Amino acid sequence: MSNYYFLMQDEQKALLTWHRWLNGDDGDRGGNRGDRARLRRAEAPEDILLTDAFFRFLHQMPDGFPQKLSTEQRLPVAAAIAGLLAHVETNNAAESFATQLAKPTEGKSKAPMSELRFQQLQKSPTVEDFYRRMLRAIRLLGKSTNVLALTNDIIHWHKEFSQPLGRHPKDRLAVRWATDYFSVPTPKN
Repeated sequence: MSNYYFLMQDEQKALLTWHRWLNGDDGDRGGNRGDRARLRRAEAPEDILLTDAFFRFLHQMPDGFPQKLSTEQRLPVAAAIAGLLAHVETNNAAESFATQLAKPTEGKSKAPMSELRFQQLQKSPTVEDFYRRMLRAIRLLGKSTNVLALTNDIIHWHKEFSQPLGRHPKDRLAVRWATDYFSVPTPKN
């Protein structure tokens, strides 16, 4: 769990517990369909802020979630996390989010997300655009992705969006995503 440098250990545990509860993987048959449906209907993070499902999500997270963000950033980023994770049905913790976008699924020879769409995702100009493109990416992955990697990347993107880019390119999300995405071998036709 140590690869998720924007998530504290208690946040990682709480996110996985909440995601299992939301999808009914904790023994609750069918999960919490009402909360999941309300979060999925939201078209933008601002819409999520107005739902009772979001406040139940916050109640299940550690105080100050996400802790590695400024106080002003926490609510909007937490809303984006809750909304996007509500669309993830299966936690596929084997690989990073960007690697999964490049790796062809069983029986297919193409990456779930094309290089062009991947580059558009990396260069999302607004919070709403990023949310919409992340939602598309989750759907392209068949609603199966690494919950913690996705959350870490959402926090990382928002942090970079609101603050100047760091001096070291290797620390930027776009560079890490590109490294993961383009490291996946392309299938031979």
